[in-house]
Amino acid sequence: MKERILEGGMTVYRKHGPKFTMDDLAAELGMSKKTIYTVFRDKKSLLYEMVDYTFDAIKEGEAEALADASKTTEQKLRAVLGVMPERFRDFDFTQVYDMKDKYPECYARIQERLESGWETTLGLLHQGIQEGVFREVDEMVFQLVYEAAIERFIRGDEIKKKRMPYMAALNALVDIMMDGIVVDQ
Repeated sequence: MKERILEGGMTVYRKHGPKFTMDDLAAELGMSKKTIYTVFRDKKSLLYEMVDYTFDAIKEGEAEALADASKTTEQKLRAVLGVMPERFRDFDFTQVYDMKDKYPECYARIQERLESGWETTLGLLHQGIQEGVFREVDEMVFQLVYEAAIERFIRGDEIKKKRMPYMAALNALVDIMMDGIVVDQ
């Protein structure tokens, strides 16, 4: 039941952004609000759980990329940096910033999740450096560049104005981080 409500929450969020109502959710799920409230005490707790639900799915995608023995260290790092489960690929993450004022705990949770769980990614970076695949880079700067770009994607409207899908922006970020901007001579 909880997962069904979370998935329904993601669907109505796609349609209405954080302004969706519990009535919207109930209509989407074909169930009463009373039933929803037996699982989530209010919209804020639902949104908070939706943040973890999304990031947990991303972490599952990272684990799948890591478990793929056919991938090189470089391919694994690219996959981890650009992972987005299929069911979230059409999600407009730029709407997330709209939660900052009305649901600050949820927005803080997003930032917390963005800034944590870097052990796997940094482990791949170190492995690639040891293998001679990657040059030495400051891991803190690497992490900060990625986090700052993702946060800017979420809070800025530049990619919206350009009509660039979030996944295209994410893939461009990964390419720039992995390949740089210098053309090999």
